[in-house]
Order: sequence, then structure tokens, then C-alpha cells
Amino acid sequence: MKQRLIIKTGEPHAEVQAEHGNFEQWIVRELGGDAAAWSVVDVTGGEALPAVAEVAGAIITGSPAMVSDRADWSEEAAAWLRAAHAAKVPLLGICFGHQLLAHALGGEVGYHPGGPEVGTVTVARQPAAAGDALFDAMPAQFAAQVLHWQSVLRLPPGASVLAANAFEPHHAFRVGNSWGVQFHPEFDTAATVSLLEVLAPALQQAQLSVTALRDAVCPTPEAAGLLQRFAAVLAQPAAV
Repeated sequence: MKQRLIIKTGEPHAEVQAEHGNFEQWIVRELGGDAAAWSVVDVTGGEALPAVAEVAGAIITGSPAMVSDRADWSEEAAAWLRAAHAAKVPLLGICFGHQLLAHALGGEVGYHPGGPEVGTVTVARQPAAAGDALFDAMPAQFAAQVLHWQSVLRLPPGASVLAANAFEPHHAFRVGNSWGVQFHPEFDTAATVSLLEVLAPALQQAQLSVTALRDAVCPTPEAAGLLQRFAAVLAQPAAV
């Protein structure tokens, strides 16, 4: 049996982690399955990724790190993602993972010229989402939790945009068996509010109202459902 990976690229702030746990725990919760079915590899801590041939699929977490910093562990993970994509291993990148996947496949990542996008936002499904395994079931518009300073400024060659809004034109993309989502399907309302509180000084410096952002936080069940649909992709015979 091939492994299902969660590639850990960072952790939430210590205060948030103490109250709510780590990114990989939130992801497993929304996957709705057995945590033991997923192997977590912390690439920031130097853990080695398994051979691509041993992997059925992988989810790449968010991170406080920046893809454009080109940290050694980040670039090594990007090289592994290129190999996994070439081998048609299903991949799902979330926030930093979305950006790292785009970078690995030839896109461009950098700071968004409009500053950070934070809190609960509305995202619109795009025409290319029709028939997509993850996005076909999504409504025309859906709420999603976001927290990012960097974005995919240029998509990888051959990528299709699956979701967008006025601020972020590349909220989700697909190229082959690889998906990236800038929003966070694993964030619940409690974790989002805690992150807003921890990041209040930086958000205020960016001239964002933390009070207004907190008041706008709401549940995002449609976004969260993407994770179970990705797990269903891995359950198909071709992905095992």
C-alpha cells in the first residue's frame, strides 16, 4: 500500500498551536478519516520525503515561511514535488503549499501588491472548474478562510484557474494531477480568530481593522469539503 503524505512546511504561532493544535491535525480533521492513514513528514525539520514511487498522494501544508526566500528545505521539497507531478502523483498544496507547488512547476511567487488577504472572504468558482474532481461540486460562490502575504503571481505553464476573487486571481489552480488552493480549507472559525488576534500588530501595520476582520469570520464548509474530495481521488484505483 502506497503512503498518503501530509508534507509539513510550518506550524501556526505558538499561542495558536497550544490552543488548537498544528496544521496537519486540522487537515486530518477535515479529511474525516483515520489519522493513521496519513504519514506526516516535517520537511522544515530535515525529515526526508519517501521515494515518489511509494506515494499515493500528498497534501502540502501552509507555513509562516515565504517561498521567495528559497530556503534549502523549501527548494528540496519543490524538487520532490516536480518529480511527483511528473509521475502523476495527485498533489494538493494549501497556501504556502499552493505557492510552493506553483513555483516547483514553473510559476512565479512573490508578495501580493495589495498586501495581505486575511479572514473570511468570498471566492468564485471559475469556468475551468466544471468537471473538476475537487471543484465541480462547489457553488458559484463560497466562503473561505485566508491568511497570506504572498501569492502565485504567474501560474505554471498549462495551469487552469479554478477559483478567484477580485483580490486574488489565482485562488485555485490545477495542472494535471496537481491542485493548489490559496485559501485554507482546514481553518475553522476558532483557529481563524486566534490567528487574527496573534497577528494583530502586523495587520494593523498593513492598515487592516482586526475588529472588522474578526466580526466577518464565519464557517466555511464548502471550502473544507475539498479535502474529503481529494481523499476520494486517492481512493481511486489509479491513485493507489
